[in-house]
Amino acid sequence: MSRNPLLMRGGLPPLEAVTPADVVPAVEEILSENRRAIARLLEQQTKPDWDNFALPMEELGESLQDCWSSVSHLHGVCNSEDLRAAYDRVLPQLTAYSTELGHNTGLYQAYRKLREGSDFAALAPAQRKAVENALRDFHLSGVDLEPERKRRFAQLQQQLAELSTRFSNNVLDATQAWYKHIEDPAQLDGVVDGVLDSLRQQAQQRELPGYVISLDLPLYLPVMQYASNRELRRELYNAYSTRASDQGPNAGQWDNSELMVKILALRQEIAAMLGYGNYAELSLVTRMAESPEQVLDFLRGLAERARPAALREFTELQDYARARDQVEQLEAWDIAYYSELLRHDRYAISQQELRPYLPAPRVIAGMFDVASRLFGVSFVVDDSVATYHPEVTFYRVLRAGEEVAAFYLDPYARADKRGGAWMAGCRNRYRNAARELQLPVAYLVCNFTAPGPDKPSLLTHNEVTTLFHEFGHGLHHMLTRVDVAAVAGIHGVEWDAVELPSQFMENWCWQKQALDSFSGHYQSGEPLPEQLLDKLLAAKNFQAGMATLRQLEFSLFDFKLHLSRAPGSGQEIQRLLDQVRDEFAVVPVPPQNRFQHSFSHIFAGGYAAGYYSYKWAEVLSADAFARFEKDGLFNRETGTAFLREILEPGGSRDAAESFLAFRGREPDPDALLRHSGLLAAS
Repeated sequence: MSRNPLLMRGGLPPLEAVTPADVVPAVEEILSENRRAIARLLEQQTKPDWDNFALPMEELGESLQDCWSSVSHLHGVCNSEDLRAAYDRVLPQLTAYSTELGHNTGLYQAYRKLREGSDFAALAPAQRKAVENALRDFHLSGVDLEPERKRRFAQLQQQLAELSTRFSNNVLDATQAWYKHIEDPAQLDGVVDGVLDSLRQQAQQRELPGYVISLDLPLYLPVMQYASNRELRRELYNAYSTRASDQGPNAGQWDNSELMVKILALRQEIAAMLGYGNYAELSLVTRMAESPEQVLDFLRGLAERARPAALREFTELQDYARARDQVEQLEAWDIAYYSELLRHDRYAISQQELRPYLPAPRVIAGMFDVASRLFGVSFVVDDSVATYHPEVTFYRVLRAGEEVAAFYLDPYARADKRGGAWMAGCRNRYRNAARELQLPVAYLVCNFTAPGPDKPSLLTHNEVTTLFHEFGHGLHHMLTRVDVAAVAGIHGVEWDAVELPSQFMENWCWQKQALDSFSGHYQSGEPLPEQLLDKLLAAKNFQAGMATLRQLEFSLFDFKLHLSRAPGSGQEIQRLLDQVRDEFAVVPVPPQNRFQHSFSHIFAGGYAAGYYSYKWAEVLSADAFARFEKDGLFNRETGTAFLREILEPGGSRDAAESFLAFRGREPDPDALLRHSGLLAAS
């Protein structure tokens, strides 16, 4: 009988060999072995220290992490009914195990003894931080609760994990279930050739003539931007904005209404059990922000400074649509279309015009060049490593010729792959009891249009920034020098600071010195024309006020949703969102819009009461980049400082301390406003 590939330790995961049938036995075996090992560990403890207690606990955690990272990754990129069933079957067991550890008084007391022991001060800073974080997390896991309340807490965590997974599955199913088949090309008037090619490919995959538009963003958004057929745009908008809800073409089929109410109620009950007034207060325990009032003041302060510009931009768009096409009432399905037309009229540039100059292979190579110039690292393809799909490439990361990390790059959209873009850890950096160093490995996932038979994948500039963003997360994970897994790379970093490296890397997508290295016509190799580059840069902050206000709308909705008592119905959630929009939004939203029903960041991801983190970290990243603007965009000394003070320490110290070490002062929000064109350059 062959060995279960999910139980193989050391080295890279054999992803190509994993089957759905491997998942349940592997997870159950690891959980059983971990439980036995923890019991033995506690029996042997008299004076816990790092080597005899904390490090063995870390190794047990890594054993489970190695297995589950493979399962969860394949669940996202190679979804199938069998894999989903296996995933759903073990998820309750994992949740129960996590809760069990958090409620284990023996473990908690051992960590306390370690923290209070005379040898604690002699530990490395990363080790001390890991122990302190562990003690904090024990409290957040309910270790102090009475036995009966612990049982209830465990039930809540179990239910929450199950509901979040159902929410995510509903969004995926609703997105994949709907498509628009079109045979008459006249209905797609205005849609550019490159997008039409992709729509034809979609039709061919379904063995249909003509064109197919799906709700995957790389297909949906360009049609919304370029199709002059207003009725088509309205139909697409209605399908996209009502996914997984009680409205739209699939109303009620994958409805997340009740799931949202239940998820919020469970979170509120968990917060109350731990002694917090609401879930927002609980969420801030592990973040840079110190109080709900500070978050609200931060968001409202930015909104007040962005709203005048947003109002001017929207009025301008209304006037443009009225003058151009006699559109008296600008609707939500008109915004992307007329914005693209206005952008093109003003700057004579569109995202589609840039595609031929941004072939994915060249962009990826240029991105590596930027990282090399900043941080002194290089990237080498290793074709000898088996991957789970032919489109996936495996890279090794070198510094001074020595391997320091590796990653899988999975860039293209396909069936049974979750939409969006993300970075996830495959292997964490840590040093085991034998003093062997495990190097970090990452998964970098995007959903770009796949290459055609006669040309590579051609990216919009927006997609380029997405790629750089996820690569920034990857660098944070891979370039850490911390040998304690719990605080290496992105682990242990406050949630509202974890976006700093990712948003920081986006800045180079707007710099001529960097653009020159990753742009070039896919046929001729001709560089991006100076005139086109000038237009791109001139258009950088086009409708920046509207875009900023939209993100702040989502952030305020999320935070206020978790700040008060849990809503008792989907209607209450809708009313709260409507109130936030009435106060801050400038773009009209039709009554059937159900944005919240697919807001996976807060209902199925890690951003509950934390969506504000994007803007919070954007302030940090803009201010960090301002130092490069002053010192030189590729100043190696400054790049080394960013590497040393931000990337390498990971979560081994507070993010505020890391930022202060790099910038020499507290963050200044004016840098973000200036970069967004909402503040005059100083």
